[in-house]
Amino acid sequence: MIFVKHTPNHAGVAIYGDCLDFEELYGALHDVVGKENQYVAYQGVRIRVLGFCYELRHALMGNREFEFVENGMDENRMKELAMITPKKNIYIGTHILWPEILFVIMCLSDFILLRQKKNKYPEWDANTAAVHKFQAAVVECLKQVVTEASYKRILNMITHDYTWFYGYTIQYIDILNGKFLAMNKEKRLKSVAIIAKRIAEPDDEYREVREEVLEEALKYNCPADEIQYDWDYPENIQW
Repeated sequence: MIFVKHTPNHAGVAIYGDCLDFEELYGALHDVVGKENQYVAYQGVRIRVLGFCYELRHALMGNREFEFVENGMDENRMKELAMITPKKNIYIGTHILWPEILFVIMCLSDFILLRQKKNKYPEWDANTAAVHKFQAAVVECLKQVVTEASYKRILNMITHDYTWFYGYTIQYIDILNGKFLAMNKEKRLKSVAIIAKRIAEPDDEYREVREEVLEEALKYNCPADEIQYDWDYPENIQW
């Protein structure tokens, strides 16, 4: 089972599970976001989700985090079963910044809606269920970080019956990530709900970034999704 917890310095979330959990989520995300050019207006958004998949893959390769979790076995249980087993299971994990994970769970709702239009029985789709389960784990973590009023507002942002992330300027998420990292621990905690609102409800800052990106894309005659801001994430984030 995937579980999510907020990090000590509130920079983001720690996502943990066993290898089967991560394999299931990795495969489900790849399937739900579709193949390249399947959803033309979602190419940049799809790439962003695949960036998260990259983190899951590296966790599976043993390049990220580990945590030992109680598995319910003790001396008495082993004696009853006449077998010797470890008392803890090893979970793998990875860290994701709050703006990034908020964007991922929001845009996944769009991909699920797009998928349902082509699926005769969407309620029985295993990969959709796996993605919903992951979204629920992040939302449950979110509930512990923001106020009840903010939590309800964010749920309304995530839950909708129409798609609206098509053509989204993904570079804006890098800017939000950078600004969020520049905050101190206390301000980050207070800003999670604000970040969610900025992702879900484009404001003047978003529109300015979008105009700049489109101008650069026109200048270099390339897709807007290929424009990159001159921003380097710190090598050692104090999570």
